[in-house]
Amino acid sequence: MNKRETILAAFAPANGSSHTPVQVQKLLFLIDREIPKLVGGPHYDFKPYNYGPFDVSLYDVLLELAGDGYVEIVPEQTWSSYRLTEKGQQAGDTLLTSLDTKAQEFIKTVSEFVRVLSFEQLVSAIYKAYPEMKANSVFQGCE
Repeated sequence: MNKRETILAAFAPANGSSHTPVQVQKLLFLIDREIPKLVGGPHYDFKPYNYGPFDVSLYDVLLELAGDGYVEIVPEQTWSSYRLTEKGQQAGDTLLTSLDTKAQEFIKTVSEFVRVLSFEQLVSAIYKAYPEMKANSVFQGCE
């Protein structure tokens, strides 16, 4: 899989629900970190940033996918969220089901994980599991 395909497969379990920037970053970070070989990765170069692992190139790929009609960029108050279009959902479902069962289950689990936690809970959980990603943090949330 390439970067585009990984995002589509990663977003597929959400079934059209949107992802905030922190959810996008942490979702792809966890896939890259935990199952890189199962998805042909790692695809990104995550570095510790204000709120944990971050790679700005993710947004370039999302813009490409939006330009091709696979992702919808939804303006929020001070950021944009991202969700699959119908075309993107079909492609994501196909890509997800083409993966090894272990990869499918991991992606489904981590997709739900990043979407059900609050911002603070998600960032804190990442810092707890990957303390090296806290290095440049401005986040002072719960420990």
